[in-house]
Amino acid sequence: MLLHIPNVLSREQVASMRTALDAAQWEDGRATVGSQGAQVKRNRQLPEDSPVAQEQGRAILRALAASSLFFSAALPARTMPPLFNRYSEVGNETYGLHVDGAMRTVPGSPLWMRTDVSSTLFLCDPEDYEGGELVVVDTYGEHSVKLPAGDLIVYPSTSLHRVEPVTHGERVCSFFWTQSMVRDDAKRTLLFEMDQAISSLRAQHGETPEAVTLTGHYHNLLRMWAET
Repeated sequence: MLLHIPNVLSREQVASMRTALDAAQWEDGRATVGSQGAQVKRNRQLPEDSPVAQEQGRAILRALAASSLFFSAALPARTMPPLFNRYSEVGNETYGLHVDGAMRTVPGSPLWMRTDVSSTLFLCDPEDYEGGELVVVDTYGEHSVKLPAGDLIVYPSTSLHRVEPVTHGERVCSFFWTQSMVRDDAKRTLLFEMDQAISSLRAQHGETPEAVTLTGHYHNLLRMWAET
């Protein structure tokens, strides 16, 4: 499931975050990938242990915790601390076609987590740069994504994807992974669509017996499929 979640951050939050990020020390993005990824990756990232990255990442996690749409779509068991990248017109920075690694270590601990859901939070507006689209590939073709600052795109971590070369300006984003309580994307999609339909029925007709029954089916399916 590919889902656009608007206004995860307000314009004021984005502006404050960008002030902190723009003053930070960035490094070559190839430092964070394996040999395969390093062949197609040309961008810059904040180091995972950067105090700026950690502080701004906590702000993003707080915003996600307040987003009912993100919870419904991702059904998060745990979410990695957000990372930050930027792509510039200098060198036509890009990230070629790749797939995210299935497992990642949780920073500051010996634990590993499974990457089920990938997320990109845009921290600049589409008119700030040319190129730089996130392209997600699935069985229905290629989907090009370029969102307003503060908006989030979520998609299955199993998807091949790339970032097109930036030919003018600069693209700044945060990205992170979530281990879902429901690892299968088809099941997550079914639960998401059911949850949204139930919410719509309740808003239109109130707590009818039918809405209560459907809510029970939703939770029983979640109980059946969830892993923690």
